[in-house]
Amino acid sequence: MAGIGLKAGGLTFAAVLFAVFVLLAGISGLSGPESAGIALLSAAVAFGTVWLSMRWLMAARFEALRRLMRAITEKHFDELPEVRSSGTDEIDQMLQEVAAAAETIEQEFYRLMRLENYRKEFIGDISHELKTPIFAIQGFVETLLDGALEDENVNRVFLEKAMKNVNRLTILTNDLMEIAKLETGELKSHIRPFYIADCVQEVQDTLQYRAAEEQLAFSVQTDEPDCRVMGDRNQLRQVMVNLVENAIKYNRPGGKVTLRVQRSPDHAKKVKVSVEDTGIGIAPEHLERVTERFFRVDKSRSRDKGGTGLGLSIVKHILESHGSSLQAQSVYGQGSVFSFYLKKA
Repeated sequence: MAGIGLKAGGLTFAAVLFAVFVLLAGISGLSGPESAGIALLSAAVAFGTVWLSMRWLMAARFEALRRLMRAITEKHFDELPEVRSSGTDEIDQMLQEVAAAAETIEQEFYRLMRLENYRKEFIGDISHELKTPIFAIQGFVETLLDGALEDENVNRVFLEKAMKNVNRLTILTNDLMEIAKLETGELKSHIRPFYIADCVQEVQDTLQYRAAEEQLAFSVQTDEPDCRVMGDRNQLRQVMVNLVENAIKYNRPGGKVTLRVQRSPDHAKKVKVSVEDTGIGIAPEHLERVTERFFRVDKSRSRDKGGTGLGLSIVKHILESHGSSLQAQSVYGQGSVFSFYLKKA
């Protein structure tokens, strides 16, 4: 950006001193008519010098102001002039205020652009996620109406597939409603003390059959069975359910899933909750994106297993409402560990 140095006060003062010096010099050396003429000439020169100096200073500053306003109006923020002002008068102060306003407008402009891009991406993602099961249901129903309904060998299969996509739409709708409530703050966290071991046991009871269906060993380990933590029990239960479901979904037959509660080596007043699996793992370039909406490392596997791509995003928002965060470690081809910390009661 172009630099504009404004030293109005100092230059104006120098011009006035110069004018006074010229005026005194003209008067002191002469007398009579000549003295009056020289004095008048000196005054004219002094006035002209001051006028030209002020005009130059004013013009430079108003030009800087004009360039600032034009850059803001045309949204050419990369062309904003850099204003370095001594702040000696009202014009300098106005320049400083306009320059500060320009920086604020620039930040807000790019923030809104990011939000708009995010909105477009979200609409594209959700449209795709809704269309896929809807078109599948439509295809199955049309096939049935075209005569397959009378064929007992295929009608039940088609109805089961249609029902599977209906369930997928239901899960997607519920996840969208929940994440919307989390982001807008409509879904409040009711923080209370509860026994973490009981909650972990519920998660195991709920998902043990899913792990068995996938030929996985699902176990729970806890170092502090009598420990109470602070949090919203239902929300934190959902966090663990989502993490364990992902560990089951992205695993291999014969693999393991471990839900662990252990003492924190670094925080005496916290416990560490982690979900470890021996699954397919996540490539390093994808690890930072796993909590983004609709992001899937393996899209075909996720859709086949009924995933919506919103589970880890929900986990992220719930943990943030508890003052915690999701930590992810993974080795591609070997497995992953997702963990977070909770405060002890």
